[in-house]
Amino acid sequence: MGHHHHSHDHSHHHHGRGASKKALLVSLCIITLFLIVEIIGGFFTNSLALLSDAGHMLSDASALLLSLIALHFASRPPSAQKTFGMHRFEILAALINGVTLVVISLIIIWEAYQRLLAPPEVASGTMIIIATVGLLANVAAAFVLMRGDYKENMNVRSAYLHVLGDMLGSIGAILGGILMWSFGWYIADPLISVVVAILIMLSAWRVTKESVHILLEGAPSRLDTTEIAGRLQQLEGVTAVHDLHVWTVTSGFESLTCHLIAADDLPSYPILAQALQVLEHDFGITHATIQIENSSVHHDRLHCEESPHQEDHEAHNHAHTCQGHEH
Repeated sequence: MGHHHHSHDHSHHHHGRGASKKALLVSLCIITLFLIVEIIGGFFTNSLALLSDAGHMLSDASALLLSLIALHFASRPPSAQKTFGMHRFEILAALINGVTLVVISLIIIWEAYQRLLAPPEVASGTMIIIATVGLLANVAAAFVLMRGDYKENMNVRSAYLHVLGDMLGSIGAILGGILMWSFGWYIADPLISVVVAILIMLSAWRVTKESVHILLEGAPSRLDTTEIAGRLQQLEGVTAVHDLHVWTVTSGFESLTCHLIAADDLPSYPILAQALQVLEHDFGITHATIQIENSSVHHDRLHCEESPHQEDHEAHNHAHTCQGHEH
């Protein structure tokens, strides 16, 4: 029964991934193109605000590229060594991306500090034009990503957040350009680049925190493990719940394992069926492995590996419970 859910869950996954892939690829092309324009423009106009906006765009482009590589790896089938396949690569990519962004923003802040002491002149007219074009590119990319399923997939969602932050960067650069062009306030350029760098840092922190949480096998934030254990314990015939683990394999793919202790005289399959139903229906968990046990299982010993050392009758009983969770 559990197995049937699982395959259903995955077909949904792959359908979503195709759409995500296309959305990510299109926005990657848009962003990379304008990233190059902004870098050249930044040096040409001597504007740090443009360069920091380009830094933000670079962070976008790297996020998108890593997401694409991750989707490619995640679609590989599991192997005997890597039983979950390469799903986790997606989370690893998000982590690398987050750390890189922090470095980029620190470099921008340092450069801005140098410039605040002696603001250089900036070709503000050209800068306004380039920043406006950059803004349009971001709007286009955000639109493409919004049409992909950005709520489902952590990678598409983080890419979408990047692009939104990027828009703010471009708007900042445009405002800075207008201030310099109208009043000759060249100090606006480094000030705005600091604001953009802080924006980059905030999004980097969010992505880094979330990916570290997943890599440390943290429970998904939408699920309360105490509540899940409570609901399972209410099932008829269940006397205790322990060893409950819920974790995220990769965005949108959550897994649960637990041991349920049932009254000795009860058959385990009806309890298993009920538990799976509660998990799917109430908590949206479609991939669960549940071990049903009775009083013959001694928890001070290793769980399934210990059965040969027990008395024959208990060993048989225990082997049954261990199989119970396969079906």
